[in-house]
Amino acid sequence: MEPILKVKNIEKYYGSRFSLTKAIDDMSFEVLKGEFVAIMGASGSGKTTLLNVISTIDKVTVGKIYVGDEEVTKLKGNNLNKFRREKLGFIFQDFNLLDTLTSYENIALALSILNVKANEIDKRIKKIARELQITDVLDKYPYQMSGGQKQRVAAARAIITNPKLVLADEPTGALDSKSSKMLLEKFKYLNEEMKATILMVTHDAFTASYSNRVIFIKDGKIFKELYRGDNTRKEFFDRIIDVVTLLGGDLNDAL
Repeated sequence: MEPILKVKNIEKYYGSRFSLTKAIDDMSFEVLKGEFVAIMGASGSGKTTLLNVISTIDKVTVGKIYVGDEEVTKLKGNNLNKFRREKLGFIFQDFNLLDTLTSYENIALALSILNVKANEIDKRIKKIARELQITDVLDKYPYQMSGGQKQRVAAARAIITNPKLVLADEPTGALDSKSSKMLLEKFKYLNEEMKATILMVTHDAFTASYSNRVIFIKDGKIFKELYRGDNTRKEFFDRIIDVVTLLGGDLNDAL
């Protein structure tokens, strides 16, 4: 299976030479096409910084990042904007939907920017809406929807362009337990049935247990990796908790 994401010996520093903080310390890993990978770590471990440099929101100080065959650490200007539009999908904790647009229009916007024809946009939206069970909210505005519905709309917007990589930043952080479980089941569907490659940052062991692999980060370095393999989700959850405990995390935060 080909790697979709290659992270090679990256480092990220903040501050001046008189007060330097190393957020990422010589980190390397790959994500294969079709994988669903979770990144876990305590606050300040470097997991959000890692997502930011992969998503090109921030730049690495040292090292290289490839998405497909493209070295994203070299991209600038229009080439960088084109890469973000065409190759990445984003799902944020706070949804980032436009309040003045309906769900349909929020999803359609990603395709309109790519100059997809209107009839093709309509066909794609109706298909993804059925799969994510949001058909009944397509004409609603964000303020008229629950958190779970908004996050599923955000997931539809992220996946509608068929990106190489979907990046999710604490996607269940603003949801109640019922909505979180429903969203994670839809993530599982996107990954297994629609072959979406997903990289998700989370502090939550339950959320991480839906992935195929968990990368644990401590002090800017990879501390440990767990593969789900043939484990049930519950067995994988228990293994994740064991590592969280080893990391010294607060189990009350992880559950």
